[in-house]
Amino acid sequence: MSPITLILIALGLGLAGWLAGRARAWSFQKSDPQVRSVSRPIYHAWYVAVWVVIPVLTFIALWSFAAPQLVTQSVLASPAAADLPQFGFERDAWLSEARAVATGRAPGVFNDGAEALIEPFREALTFYNWIGLASTVVIAFGGGIVAFLRIRPDFSARTKVERTVMIVLLLASLVAILTTFGIFASLVFETVRFFGMVSPVDFLFGTFWGPDPMGNPETPDGSRYGAIPLFWGTIFIGAIIAMIVAIPLGLMSAIYLTQYADPKFRTWVKPALEILAGVPTVVYGYFAALTIAPFIRDVAVAIGVTNASTESALAAGVVMGVMIIPFVSSMADDSIAAVPAAMRDGSYAMGATKSETIAKVLFPAALPGIVAGIMLAVSRAIGETMIVVMAASTAANLSLNPLDRMTTVTVQIVKMLTGEGSFDHPATLSAFALGFVLFLVTLALNFAALRVVKRFREAYE
Repeated sequence: MSPITLILIALGLGLAGWLAGRARAWSFQKSDPQVRSVSRPIYHAWYVAVWVVIPVLTFIALWSFAAPQLVTQSVLASPAAADLPQFGFERDAWLSEARAVATGRAPGVFNDGAEALIEPFREALTFYNWIGLASTVVIAFGGGIVAFLRIRPDFSARTKVERTVMIVLLLASLVAILTTFGIFASLVFETVRFFGMVSPVDFLFGTFWGPDPMGNPETPDGSRYGAIPLFWGTIFIGAIIAMIVAIPLGLMSAIYLTQYADPKFRTWVKPALEILAGVPTVVYGYFAALTIAPFIRDVAVAIGVTNASTESALAAGVVMGVMIIPFVSSMADDSIAAVPAAMRDGSYAMGATKSETIAKVLFPAALPGIVAGIMLAVSRAIGETMIVVMAASTAANLSLNPLDRMTTVTVQIVKMLTGEGSFDHPATLSAFALGFVLFLVTLALNFAALRVVKRFREAYE
């Protein structure tokens, strides 16, 4: 039985508990109108429903992990599993095929030997489905009865329910933090493995990037794992070229829309500008590869640049800058619009012009939001992959020429983790080291943005 079915059953039993708790709470007032309940009947109803639903959902979460293992162990213990191959991959393939047929997800098996396992799988699935259903009902009724018997006129159900809601909200808020720690821990673990094979000095300060996935993992050549070209390509494309495009256009569009544009014009233009953030990056990649890159090559050839290519850091950076304009523009727009009107009016009263008011009053007051938008745009740019792959190539090149081919950290991470590479090989593990460095850079940018926001917010509040 699927977890979705068990969840629906749990919700149905929770609704029944809700109705039973509410009816019991009302019965106290009907039997004796002089009795004053501490909590309203609806809180008694939610108290019973919580005691029904939460224990059942906890059981379903645990059962969804345990049930497949129990089914597999039951099948392996059956006489039909005596002919299973000893080799792990082939053994797992037979079991997967038999399970797929038993659950109805496949019409038949590819390996004839898996045919004998279908019936044991059906029997085991039926047995454990009934166990899961029976356990769900028993736990729901047990929790509901415990909560139902606690309902009394002097029972503070509201306090219990609100405390439960607070715990649920706390757990929800911890999801992001725990996810971040999980990502960090996995990156650190694999990065330590990589640095056990390749020197951190060679990785962080080497100038040649050319991992050999087919090389001997026992004796890796550390000189092949110099990541400086990747770091430079990421900064050059995402933090320099893209920002040169995005920051001026984003800020000027925000200033125009908030200070000069007609309200009707702003109503149409602002949503149209923000649509750029919703365009898939692969579409930007096609645009960069088919339109911008050839145009840049033709211009370069026209002004006398030899060996100009259709793949360049400039093409990727320009299109990436266009992509992140909404991040800069929207944050700057909202920040400028949120500046108190009294500050603007006071500047005009002192004789300042509109341009002087924007430059010396509105812009400094809105600086925290503007900086936050710029940092968000930088973080988005250095994590971009598709545009770089399609417009700037995958060649690691350490150069100051924007017309040269370059690549970024994210492109190499995708390159190293796709294919059939072993996770014990330094070429594959290098992707985790690159991801760890990129994680630290993004974290540093966020901290810098928070410091700037905090400093100037205190000055203008």
